[in-house]
Amino acid sequence: MASTPELIRTAVERFQAEVPALQNLKLVFGLQLKAKHDIQLYRVELPELKIAKDLAQDERVLVEVDRPQFNELAEKGTLKSYRRAAETGHIKATGDSNVIKLVVQVVEKQEERARLKKVH
Repeated sequence: MASTPELIRTAVERFQAEVPALQNLKLVFGLQLKAKHDIQLYRVELPELKIAKDLAQDERVLVEVDRPQFNELAEKGTLKSYRRAAETGHIKATGDSNVIKLVVQVVEKQEERARLKKVH
């Protein structure tokens, strides 16, 4: 199995591949992975994709994900599965509401474009 930083890199790259408009987003976010008796904190910096096991002091957003869900999303996640995880509470984002709104809007536009492509 890949290390956690490798899984984070894979997850971010897969998500950016599905939502290309986010590839150049400058953002530092904290990633909190929650397991039964353990919480791991990571600092993720975009667009350079720098990952550090550290509490992010300069984060704009904190993303909390259940560890089993994160592992699954990192390896096989699609935009649809990320949305489902967020809607069911497996992924939670807190922090700068403007950044969260921006990401949600960009993702929704990408989903709209994908639906239109299927129709044509």
